[in-house]
Amino acid sequence: MAKQASTPGLKIACENRKARHDYFIHETYEAGIELKGTEVKSLRAGRANLKDSYGEIKNGEIYIQHLHISPYDHGSNYFNHDPLRPRRLLLHKAEIVKLFSKTREKGFTVVPLKIYFKRGRAKVEIALASGKHNYDKRQDLVAKAAKRDVERALKDRQRLS
Repeated sequence: MAKQASTPGLKIACENRKARHDYFIHETYEAGIELKGTEVKSLRAGRANLKDSYGEIKNGEIYIQHLHISPYDHGSNYFNHDPLRPRRLLLHKAEIVKLFSKTREKGFTVVPLKIYFKRGRAKVEIALASGKHNYDKRQDLVAKAAKRDVERALKDRQRLS
């Protein structure tokens, strides 16, 4: 089932938590997504997977590749869709041109972070990202553990006083 976000009117359908672990996020964009009929129902049920998905720019349009949206259970076979079909993202032309020029640089890619519903419309949060090395990931884990230890110590200190 899809979970409710902290912002009212925002329902998160799926999230790519691994993207923040594997990539440095430089810029984020909100894009609409072009969906077929039963895909919306599957998304509302939270039946999507962003793992291994990425953005690809061709012919002046941006597509999200390898986004898996499961076929709708209650739909007939005639109306169901291909789960891994490329889906077009709806962005302004200037944003697409900017993303295209950035992705031509070495190491940059477009990665979807989450899919959510905003005022009844499906939106995708995409990010311009560059890959992390293993030592970068380890540094992040060490920093996260240190932050957790500090918060735990502060909580214990407040509890004692």
